Amino acid sequence: MNYRTVNLAAFGYELAPVVVTSAELEARLEPLYRKLRFVPGQLQALTGIRERRWWEPEYPLSRGAIAAGQKALAAAGIAAAELGALVYAGVCREQFEPATACRVAAGLGIGGDAVVYDLSNACLGVLNGILDVANRIELGQIRAGLVVSCESAREINELTIAAMLERCDMEQFAGSLATLTGGSGAVAVLLTDGSFPAAGAGHRLVGGVTRAAPEHHRLCLWGITPDGSGKFRQTMTTDAVNVMNYGVELGRRTWEAFLPAVGWQAGEVDRVICHQVGSAHQSAILKTLEIPLDKDFTTYEFLGNMGTVSLPLTAALADEREMLLPGERVAFLGIGSGLNCLMLGVEW
Repeated sequence: MNYRTVNLAAFGYELAPVVVTSAELEARLEPLYRKLRFVPGQLQALTGIRERRWWEPEYPLSRGAIAAGQKALAAAGIAAAELGALVYAGVCREQFEPATACRVAAGLGIGGDAVVYDLSNACLGVLNGILDVANRIELGQIRAGLVVSCESAREINELTIAAMLERCDMEQFAGSLATLTGGSGAVAVLLTDGSFPAAGAGHRLVGGVTRAAPEHHRLCLWGITPDGSGKFRQTMTTDAVNVMNYGVELGRRTWEAFLPAVGWQAGEVDRVICHQVGSAHQSAILKTLEIPLDKDFTTYEFLGNMGTVSLPLTAALADEREMLLPGERVAFLGIGSGLNCLMLGVEW
């Protein structure tokens, strides 16, 4: 996939207001820690995450996505009526039907002939949404489109903590560790064809590559399951070790295809933005791809793993802090449950 006319014009984001430390989560898990003879501090030691954020209880996902979208549009000086596409790409959605994108579009004032839909692909959703909108722009179907997402970790974490305390065993702890890394936030990515004077040049989307290993689709499961009494409950379990091992291997294969696809040499990549999982994943993927640590920018330490929101929000923060400079070659490295991998090249 290569693009000639697509630009990332602006980012917008919302940080959830409730800061939750790893120490606070461990305090709630004290009975389990006591039974398993764990020393407090294990959660941060294993993940590198000292805190993450949650929305207030019952916070509407569409509200976060709308706020992020408004910021992206304002930053680029583009009116909502000029958008040809609105994609909501979160794992978390408000209802099965209609698409959460419809409520977001209504809140932003998008309608008319714009395409409005949800897209779901675990942690890769926003990157997949970027590709969908980029293809429409490259084909000349639209001039601009917006990809938004809002993720919430509060609810699944509350349920997971309750399940961990109910069972209080090592198997439940191991399968729940990845869930406890979850954070909450919202993000919007605005793409254009470069024809909006107020938006400026933006950041040129060079191209990207996808690779899939769907034989590993059962390593991370989040959904609604029957509880045996005719009712359903929300659960999440992750084989964290194999997600990392097989994910890194898939990342290696994708990286090898990505560089020639966008016409870059490994040493020509100035910066990388990875999906934010934790310290072990960061170390493993960078070592495997032979990318120096100082080329990466991370947020997992204080925002946790926000799913689809993590990578684009991290890119927005890196840009704000002038860690991404004009003319630099920036690689977005996304790996998601399934397993799927998507890497994008952007000339900043």
